[in-house]
Amino acid sequence: MTTLVISAQPAEPSELLRAFRRLLRRRSAVVGGIFVLFFILVAVLAPWISPYDPAATNWSAVRKAPSMAHWMGTDEIGRDVLARMIWGAQASLLAGVVSVTIAVGLGVPIGLLSGYCGGWLDALLQRITDAMLAIPFLILAIALAAFLGPNLTNAMIAIGISTMPIFIRLTRGQVLSVKVEDYVEAARAVGNSHPRIAVRHVFPNVVAPVLVQATLSIATAIIAEASLSFLGLGQQPPAPSWGSMLNVAKNFLSQAPWMASFPGLAICLIVLGFNLLGDGLRDALDPKEN
Repeated sequence: MTTLVISAQPAEPSELLRAFRRLLRRRSAVVGGIFVLFFILVAVLAPWISPYDPAATNWSAVRKAPSMAHWMGTDEIGRDVLARMIWGAQASLLAGVVSVTIAVGLGVPIGLLSGYCGGWLDALLQRITDAMLAIPFLILAIALAAFLGPNLTNAMIAIGISTMPIFIRLTRGQVLSVKVEDYVEAARAVGNSHPRIAVRHVFPNVVAPVLVQATLSIATAIIAEASLSFLGLGQQPPAPSWGSMLNVAKNFLSQAPWMASFPGLAICLIVLGFNLLGDGLRDALDPKEN
């Protein structure tokens, strides 16, 4: 007797290539990708391209305006702003990527379990999710960061947990739509176990929307990390962070506006980049939009 096994096929290379070409046809997505790639390269190459030690002080160059010696000026204790900007990119990108990785790693399995199992388990998990979503994202992140302690690692954990409900809801909604498809029913009819069906047949079909949401959530996480650092709950001095640089710069806006201008501009550009890239990915991975 021949046993029929039906499985969800992964995306063919040609399909991925077509999605990539659709992405390249969107100028806004390309611009966003360039911004993101630029800041990634800055963060990775920080030890080699930083002109100064980001923690080195120079009391003879306190709050100096941008010049050939210090392209972005210096801060309140003579540290080079450009060097701190370059090293601060590491903290911001690390916070964005790690926070969203935590959110995806926790939220997607919970959403998959909730949507596939249904019943009382689904009701229980969704009520917990509703309770978390009822609290504003940044307020929840601040509360968790304050409870865990002020440092970058705890800030990333707090942001990740605060972002998790979005992925639970998204994954559950996709699973509820996919699990009633004919190929899932066929896989169930030929005797596949529930874990196998969930992992091999349902999960591959929720990856695309999760990927798009993850890209957009990185931008939100970067803003959240900057906010926590601004409040003293994220990266701790003297380690550089764009948020903590803004926290110090607020006291010198009239005397040294460059201390706030450059970190603020960097946050705007990297957030814009991830948002544009996420919008492009959403359209590229959805053929109906073409």
